[in-house]
Amino acid sequence: MDLRQINYFLALYEEGSVTRAAQRMNVVQPALSMQIAKLERELEQKLFERTPKRMVPTSAGRTLHRLVVPIQRDLAAAMAHMANLSGTISGQVAMGVLSSVTRSVIPSVLIDFARDYPDVEISIADGYSQTFIEWVNTGKLDLAVINRPARRLGLESIPLLEEEMVLVAARGNQPPPVRSLSDAAQLKLVLPSKRHGLRAELDRHMAGLAADLAPRLELDSTDSIADLVARSDWFTVLPSIAVHRQLLDGSLVAHAIGRSRIARHLVVVHQARHPPGPAALLLIERLREALNVAREALAPKIIRINDRKNKD
Repeated sequence: MDLRQINYFLALYEEGSVTRAAQRMNVVQPALSMQIAKLERELEQKLFERTPKRMVPTSAGRTLHRLVVPIQRDLAAAMAHMANLSGTISGQVAMGVLSSVTRSVIPSVLIDFARDYPDVEISIADGYSQTFIEWVNTGKLDLAVINRPARRLGLESIPLLEEEMVLVAARGNQPPPVRSLSDAAQLKLVLPSKRHGLRAELDRHMAGLAADLAPRLELDSTDSIADLVARSDWFTVLPSIAVHRQLLDGSLVAHAIGRSRIARHLVVVHQARHPPGPAALLLIERLREALNVAREALAPKIIRINDRKNKD
């Protein structure tokens, strides 16, 4: 049994399809099937049962999976350690990043990272948490920045940022005093839909207040929400970083929602058997630093209830 056979076996085990496993390993189907058959002969065990819908692991297949996953994890750790010893950072990183983050700090992070580590190839996908979870599970992405989910995913997570969510309005559109999210819910709200991670965070908070959010408009693009609010008398509730450019140029204004802080938590997720290598870890750290700098720069822009009282 060699490393190639282990990788082919793991791909078929996780994909449940010879076609998808071959695509994932970038080989033709007969080559993958031949290696699996060879592995079964060497082990003298049938590893998969073919059904009309998928390839189902046998008891022996499940046992082998449990045994080889630590081998793959240890090999990845060994390669990362050797890369550190060489002093050269190289490789490829495929990362998914939420659109609320890509519009803020990603461009500057990538420019600086590419300058400092020219031997690293980076691919960034823009999208939503649920899509990224699927892509990390299937190996399409190495890791992804998502809103921390309420349920366990079977993925490893690295904390990245805790950020306040605020009531956002156009400049000159003064809201009444908002002491809780329930108060905000009475305004003309445009919010992401329920399939969006940010909306899930808001709904969880409202559930604790025994109330529901019922926005009159729903949009999943935070850019579109920001543009709509800036042009109208509508309001939204978003993390400040999602609208950082508009807060800095003054076209939007952020108001704290009472004294009970509503936070969203960004995490980086990856498969346990594929821990981030040196290049990915450096990229994560650069992203964390940039997000923290952006959060601190925006903090003075958030109007709090005491600030409004003093102005009045």
